[in-house]
Amino acid sequence: MTPSQDDIVDTLNDLIATSRDGELGFAACADRVTSTELRRLFLQRAAECRQAADELRAHVRQLGGEPETDGTTGGTLHRGWVAVRGSLAGYTDQAMLDECERGEDAALARYRAALRDGVLPDRLRALVARQQLGVQANHDQIKRLRDSVRASH
Repeated sequence: MTPSQDDIVDTLNDLIATSRDGELGFAACADRVTSTELRRLFLQRAAECRQAADELRAHVRQLGGEPETDGTTGGTLHRGWVAVRGSLAGYTDQAMLDECERGEDAALARYRAALRDGVLPDRLRALVARQQLGVQANHDQIKRLRDSVRASH
């Protein structure tokens, strides 16, 4: 059975919401870290997430759909958890790296699902696969930084 335009738009909108979660999550963590290097990195990642969402929005419009503008409910809850955890334990660089890695784990899962479900046509599948490589690279970098900060304490 061939996926409908609505199925394709829904899949892209899910990834837009995921990218929006990344943008907001990285920006929130950038506001809370003490390291200038981490702040710069998180703001760069937030901008990359925004660019990914914008790229996907253009395709949703081409398909005649209405692009998602918000993040996911899970992303909102995650940012709330970051705030609660930070207020209880302090907004340490380690805690913010832990939360960024958790967010990237969720993003990877959503990108993998989008590629696995067979809804996307080849041209969009290639775009999503390229974006997934970026999410994986972000995840791996955040994990290395987290492990490095953890080892230094």
